[in-house]
Amino acid sequence: MEAIFTILITLTIIVLWVSALFDKISFAINLPVTGILLILLFGVLYNTLIKLRTRVREAFADIDVQLKRRYNLIPNLVETVKGYAAHEKEVFEKVTEARTRAMSAKTPVDHAQAENMLTGALKTLFAVSENYPQLRASENFLELQKELRDTEDKIQAARRFYNTNVREYNIKIQSLPDKLIASLFNFKKEDFFEIEEAAVRESVQVKF
Repeated sequence: MEAIFTILITLTIIVLWVSALFDKISFAINLPVTGILLILLFGVLYNTLIKLRTRVREAFADIDVQLKRRYNLIPNLVETVKGYAAHEKEVFEKVTEARTRAMSAKTPVDHAQAENMLTGALKTLFAVSENYPQLRASENFLELQKELRDTEDKIQAARRFYNTNVREYNIKIQSLPDKLIASLFNFKKEDFFEIEEAAVRESVQVKF
């Protein structure tokens, strides 16, 4: 819709100026009409960029909701494993440290790096659980695994949605004529949220 509007205004301005050159329309009319059309075009382009940037931020907010859910599950998971493998202190510390770092991340890039570290720590925790059949058979442990796997799936879905919006926004601010508005009002490129899907799925496998 915006592209059609831009083309129509551009063509209208061209027609106005060509007509003015051949004395079909006076410059007294042409100049203010051209100014009004440019202001309309400016407003449409600016509002589109605002809308796309807002979508990016809302999409990341969806990721953040799922990440917080993940963080809330981890302490219960650690305590459950502790009940069967209390001597695995180093593993618990690494998970806790990774969780703390992830919770303090600010940017999508920082979040992605921290999440990959947390996933690695969780893989180690689940590897420990393989040595304790009673733990793996625990109803509480199985339920936590199920909830964590569900959360990981939702994080991946939210990540894909976010990255789609980031790609659309980044292309827009680098394309003419939007690039002019983006430069004028300091619209900056957004970072993608990249995490290893295979690693996440592996870290939350439920084995019976």
